[in-house]
Amino acid sequence: MKNLLIALIFALPMLSFAGNEAAITTAISKGDVETLSKYFDETVEICIIELEDMLDKDEAKSQIKTFFAANQPKSFQVVHNGTSKGQDSRYFIGEMKTVDNTFRVYVYMKNSDDAYLIQEIRFEKK
Repeated sequence: MKNLLIALIFALPMLSFAGNEAAITTAISKGDVETLSKYFDETVEICIIELEDMLDKDEAKSQIKTFFAANQPKSFQVVHNGTSKGQDSRYFIGEMKTVDNTFRVYVYMKNSDDAYLIQEIRFEKK
């Protein structure tokens, strides 16, 4: 029983990340900035093609909303993901296809109060 409890304690952050990653990837694939922004930390480093800045949550939401309006996603697929050695941060890299372009998407999240929040998000044209 003790071993099960210990396993659950270590598994909870991973389960939190898995749920967040699924919601985030679905939001990206649909261009759903409302859902995506729920996972933003108070400040987010964003890189959208030429724009690179540290923005507060609302400004980041606005910039990504503008980006999605001009680049409506048709599909999104995670191609790689990983975790830090201490399990306190995670990232994934994916490919987002639109009608006209393909973008490499990078999302970096840090564990804060048992929830992974987006610290950085990048959309780079391939």
